[in-house]
Amino acid sequence: MSRKNLSRALLTGALLLTLAIPAQAAKTLKMATIAPGSSAYLTMTTMATMINQAQDQLQIKVDATGAATKHMIDVAKGKIDLCMTNPNIYAFMKNQKAMYKKLKDAPALAKDLRLLFWFPYGQYHFVTYADAGIKQLKDMKGKRVFLGPPGGGAWAAAREWVAAVTGMEPNKDFDNVKGSWSSAFQGFQDRQFDVYVAGGIAPFPTVEQLSLTNKLHLLGLTKAEYDANPAAIKVTTKTGRELGIIPAGIYGKGVDNTTDVYTLGSIVGVCVNQKMDEATAYEVVKLFWEQAKKNTKTHPWLKHLTMQYAVRAGGMQLHPGAAKYYKEQGIKIPAGSE
Repeated sequence: MSRKNLSRALLTGALLLTLAIPAQAAKTLKMATIAPGSSAYLTMTTMATMINQAQDQLQIKVDATGAATKHMIDVAKGKIDLCMTNPNIYAFMKNQKAMYKKLKDAPALAKDLRLLFWFPYGQYHFVTYADAGIKQLKDMKGKRVFLGPPGGGAWAAAREWVAAVTGMEPNKDFDNVKGSWSSAFQGFQDRQFDVYVAGGIAPFPTVEQLSLTNKLHLLGLTKAEYDANPAAIKVTTKTGRELGIIPAGIYGKGVDNTTDVYTLGSIVGVCVNQKMDEATAYEVVKLFWEQAKKNTKTHPWLKHLTMQYAVRAGGMQLHPGAAKYYKEQGIKIPAGSE
């Protein structure tokens, strides 16, 4: 074979080899979140959608089933890549308490979790029908109430708020309705029970949807009532909790409250295993904040998510990849969060 033909053959072979090599497959991360009906589901699924649509090198696959308490174990064991977390639940895991009391390796598993960002769970909306005759939280006595899925962090928080404000307990002073977020939403629409509790940043789409067909009333405290209630103040200032204020009129004519509703607020976040490589964690955080900034018109609630809030002290250390991105953005990271 001549040198010229040999060169052509080598070039042709190289081209064929190039064509035979498939494009690099996208890296897939498995994310678990709770079922539809809360702001955690909304934030995390929106996060995945925005990231997936922005590029094709990294894709997030979402499974919206199960409880966050179990998801955190799965992330720590490397079975999935991302899940929802909460400062209180993480503390329980770290100290082998509450739902982790019988899990001997809970403290060791907690050491494998790292934070990407905290975000506001939103205000706990205690929703009832305006014509139900239930105007205050204490009026729930003897009624049927859905506080959240049994055993979940939302249920525990809502129960604690009700106990602080009214002294009442589920299954003692009112009936504790059991169900998932989705089944409870449908059940409330069908008027199978009296009060439906859902957490989300107002205006929360779930409440907006309910208010389209029925006049609603939100249960909570006035500012004066909150300021005069030490127990309520104590609950809203605990680690992982905060005061939630639902502005009057934010839901339009579908909700009859004429004054701001003071209620419980909560902090949640997205965590990963500490073994996730720094470049991946960095890219996930970078993509999320870049897309969040671009999508505030289509998702107005994204305005309430800030990088300053994302790194606030919550007991869990940031993943090095996440910390690197926040530092590049000039965000001061609290002591103990790195």
